[in-house]
Amino acid sequence: MATTTTKLYSLSLSDVKTYLFALVFIVGNILFPQLAHLIPQGGLIFLPIYFFTLIGAYKYGIFVGLLTAILSPLTNNLLFGMPPTAVLPAIFVKSVVLAIIAAIIAERTGKVSFWGILLAILTYQVVGTGVEWMMTQSFIVAVQDFRIGLPGMLIQLVGGYFVLKALAKA
Repeated sequence: MATTTTKLYSLSLSDVKTYLFALVFIVGNILFPQLAHLIPQGGLIFLPIYFFTLIGAYKYGIFVGLLTAILSPLTNNLLFGMPPTAVLPAIFVKSVVLAIIAAIIAERTGKVSFWGILLAILTYQVVGTGVEWMMTQSFIVAVQDFRIGLPGMLIQLVGGYFVLKALAKA
């Protein structure tokens, strides 16, 4: 389960595919949180808003990742009030860091790597935790993803690996 060679792309902002793929991943990041929120504290436990950002950035590059990272939480907030407006800045930071690091890892390695995905997840969580701590002045709030969201990180890691592996030929 270490690595799988795959076609990874770095789509440009002038490529219509960038916007089409971003739209697909944004829809995924709208539907997956809706499912997670059927469970009490499901959003906090499963961290669903990050899953398709990881997939989009890793497979299709930084621009698909960034569009997904920014537009997914914003759209969810406007349509459903979730995530709450007060936490949007922290989610934006984590989502953007995830998109950037996942795209960089994919571009540098050229393959789907379990360890690369783990590195992307840990990086966005550690950086995001630090920024959230500075924003909220609360260590407890900042480490919430590590206290409650470990199942979500595991879904990102294992699910992300298998989704990317399944997309290996696309």
